[in-house]
Amino acid sequence: MMIELKPALRDDVEIVWRMQVEAFSGLLEKYQDYETSPAAEEMKSVAARFEQPGSEYYFIMAGDKPVGVIRIIDKKDGSRKRISPIWIMEEYRGRGYAQAAMEEAERIYGKNHWCLDTILQEKGNLHLYEKMGYHQTGKIEHINDRMDIVFYEKD
Repeated sequence: MMIELKPALRDDVEIVWRMQVEAFSGLLEKYQDYETSPAAEEMKSVAARFEQPGSEYYFIMAGDKPVGVIRIIDKKDGSRKRISPIWIMEEYRGRGYAQAAMEEAERIYGKNHWCLDTILQEKGNLHLYEKMGYHQTGKIEHINDRMDIVFYEKD
């Protein structure tokens, strides 16, 4: 599958934020996690991440269509590179775009020394990350009665 990771610019903050709110709204409704959900986040929080050293947002492009976004954190200090967050817009899910975006991120940043976290109850996410070579660290953070966050690493 051919995708391109196109860097999002500071001027793209509102577009990224609107896509994020839309993409995560179903999970917010399902898990009611108003404190942690990207769908409940204010635009200023996304804008602040654009300014963080080592933080890069990319549009996941399928041709000329932005089908999602991935944020890579690479502090270039020997710590693990981090995906936080990645999302595919609802109408494009199930087509391999997330896997292709992660593969492209690994091509750009290197295959090893990654981490990410996801919702433990979202079995499709767990399957994808494990298929990509990630393994659970054993750390699980309880968010509420509906949801837990599980942490992954890839060496």
